[in-house]
Amino acid sequence: MRNPSAWQPRAATLLGGVASVWTVSLCGLFLDEGLVHALALVPRRVDGLPGILGAPLVHGSFAHLLANTVPLLVLGGMVAIRGVAYYLTTTLAIVVLGGLGLWALGRDAAHVGASGLIFGYFGFLVGRGYYERRLQSVAVSILVAALYGGMLAGVLPRDDGVSWEAHLFGLLAGWLCARAAGRDALR
Repeated sequence: MRNPSAWQPRAATLLGGVASVWTVSLCGLFLDEGLVHALALVPRRVDGLPGILGAPLVHGSFAHLLANTVPLLVLGGMVAIRGVAYYLTTTLAIVVLGGLGLWALGRDAAHVGASGLIFGYFGFLVGRGYYERRLQSVAVSILVAALYGGMLAGVLPRDDGVSWEAHLFGLLAGWLCARAAGRDALR
């Protein structure tokens, strides 16, 4: 990008989103733990529906929040490079599609954290290279796969309390968003 001022709104939007995650999570962890439960996604329950939008904002521990911060910044930043509207639309689509999949098919538990969104960014960025087939998109896809490909193990079922379902549905949502965006880019 040739115009440095074009980066400012993108960076501000990305940092604002991560700051929102930090603010809500810290409030839930240290001021009102009921907030974590109120914003958790609980599958197949009407009172769990707000969690579709709320779950990425709250985390179960400070370590969980820290673990999600760098991938949110790196992968979210790669999405934000294309613009604020592109970033916001993609983020919302991943959160809603992944959240609906988790709500409909996830195990009966309270699911929290931004890792579903992170897996969605991963699926989106890798899928974008596949569907767009432009040099820049393919290069980003390869870079993302090289840096974060190991996280794919996170979509496998496990018993340690980690929401592998959020990872799986986030990944699928990101891939679907890449498919839709790739079709638009080819027109």
